[in-house]
Amino acid sequence: MTAELVRGQNHPLSQVRLEIRIMAGAPVVAGATLGDDSGKVQGVEWVAHPGAPTLPGLEVSRQAAAEHRLAVDLAAMPEHVHRVDVLLALPTGTGGPLRFGAVDTPTVVVTDLDGTQVARYTITGLDAESAVVALELYRRQDAWKVRAVGQGYAGGLAALLTDQGLPQADELAGSIQEAVARGLARSIPAPEPHTADGDRSRQATTPAPGFDPPGPAPQGVPEAVPPWPPRPYDGQTPAVGADPSGPSGGPVDYTHPGRHAAPPAPAPEPPPAPSGQPAVPVAGDAVGWSMDERLYNQVWGMFEDLARTTAAYRSAVDFADSRLEKELDRVLSDPRNRLGSAGDAAREAARTKRDELVDQAQAALDRDLVQLTFEAEVVEPALPPAYAGWDNPVWHGYQVPAEPPLALRLGELHLPESAPLRVPMLVRLPLERGLWIDSGRVTAPDGTVTEPDELRHLAMETAVALATRLLAVHPAGEFGVQVIDPAGSAAQALFPLVRSGVLAAPPAAGAAGVTGVLEHLIQRVDLVQMAVRGGATEALPPGLDTARQLLIVTDFPHGFDDRAVTALRYLADEGPAVGVHLLMVADREDAAAYGPLLDPLWRSLMRLTPLPDDHLADPWVGHAWTYEPSLVPPGSEVLHHVLSKVAAASPKHR
Repeated sequence: MTAELVRGQNHPLSQVRLEIRIMAGAPVVAGATLGDDSGKVQGVEWVAHPGAPTLPGLEVSRQAAAEHRLAVDLAAMPEHVHRVDVLLALPTGTGGPLRFGAVDTPTVVVTDLDGTQVARYTITGLDAESAVVALELYRRQDAWKVRAVGQGYAGGLAALLTDQGLPQADELAGSIQEAVARGLARSIPAPEPHTADGDRSRQATTPAPGFDPPGPAPQGVPEAVPPWPPRPYDGQTPAVGADPSGPSGGPVDYTHPGRHAAPPAPAPEPPPAPSGQPAVPVAGDAVGWSMDERLYNQVWGMFEDLARTTAAYRSAVDFADSRLEKELDRVLSDPRNRLGSAGDAAREAARTKRDELVDQAQAALDRDLVQLTFEAEVVEPALPPAYAGWDNPVWHGYQVPAEPPLALRLGELHLPESAPLRVPMLVRLPLERGLWIDSGRVTAPDGTVTEPDELRHLAMETAVALATRLLAVHPAGEFGVQVIDPAGSAAQALFPLVRSGVLAAPPAAGAAGVTGVLEHLIQRVDLVQMAVRGGATEALPPGLDTARQLLIVTDFPHGFDDRAVTALRYLADEGPAVGVHLLMVADREDAAAYGPLLDPLWRSLMRLTPLPDDHLADPWVGHAWTYEPSLVPPGSEVLHHVLSKVAAASPKHR
């Protein structure tokens, strides 16, 4: 099955001979660089581009084109090569677009030689950039992986190559663009846009008259991250990051629990709607293999519908404004209309047309929002604990589950045009990437700034709520939590976890505590990796805890030396695939002293905020969605109730 990657996510490669397919909305230059163990490109002979398309184990296209196929043989890579970066750049001086924000979103697909897709990555969030590192193939302990990077550069190829340590970056970038401009690499026009039917049968959003619905275009903020894979769960796709070659029958299996092979049961029949009224929504109306999966697909579909109907509204308003400007320009271009009643009448008529188009768009948006709000009111009370907010009554009857759920709720999402309508933000389990709760400066929409101490406390409360939810949705003994609190500054927020006894050990403090926890988890990662790859999970040491682990790191980077930072980066890269997950509470500005060393770490984590913030983007049109964390209501005892149940069911309390 194809792994749908998001920025920062990695996936193991079981084949060494691969093909990388690139699909863009305009002709692009495709290339690749080879990097050493520190990621540095040593010279121009380490760069494959249209003017020099062949390197050992690598061949790129000889021309700028809207579609490319790059051949890679990882077994033929020199031993000193530890990384292969796949680059895309817009050709200059050809009259084409000068930034990726003006073209359709590029997609990169890694396939076997027989065409079977291994991984797929749609590069969202690009705007002013004219060059981008799309993918990274990297060597880790004699095995290769692919990581979705999506790092764009407004300075073009020169800035990209400079960032990779190439001394002659400007000269090489110029020669590549010069080769394209001279026709050494003739451009191939973009193909006709592909169309595909969605996975969820829903009533199509009706665009307002007077505009053409746009294709997906990257918008939003640079650090936007798609909160879900770019298609609903189909009941058959295994969890991304799982090793399909892993052993069967052993004690370690980090794929998602198998689903029944029987055909899906029919979806519930909705009650008949009154004549002329919209269909009455039903919780679990999306076709799937269980009610859990139906609800997941339904929530995902609500998110997609809200994104697309809002995009239709915004496009209609943009069209109306553009049409108004053109008509006013035409009126003012005639000197006879600049003054007098004729000009006033023409301007008024243009504004009236604009208002009519906007009113039509608003009516279409309002109609869709009414239906989506109606659906949300039906679905929210029916959600299981893993998907439900902390104020949902389902938590009062909580019992430790017998198997983990399909997904987990991280918070809620909404858009400015539909602020009262909240859509749950669900992510698949097991977690495919770590989480970073940003304790840095956040400015509220009304301009107020939260004090740093209060913000750090809110960030820790968010982390504790997420850790509790992860513990609660896993069967007893199958998920553990460890905490690194170097200075003990998070003791108050961590009190619910400590008091209940659900932590695997007391929070680690001081340099020795930090080192001990990191070394223990790295040893666990290495042992499980070797066992899974060798198909010998039964040979793991008897005392090794094979339960999934969540490591909460507070107040980073205080208390971390260079060695500890390197260990943390290793866990972020290698841990999720073998059951070790990272949850950091940190301010990126506090780690600025490390320079670019920590950039890969931040990119590999999903950023969440303790206060509402519009930093997430959807994978279709790139709206900037406002994220709100899922927090326990003030005065509620639900956290204590849930943690008590988890502790009582834990094997160490039996």
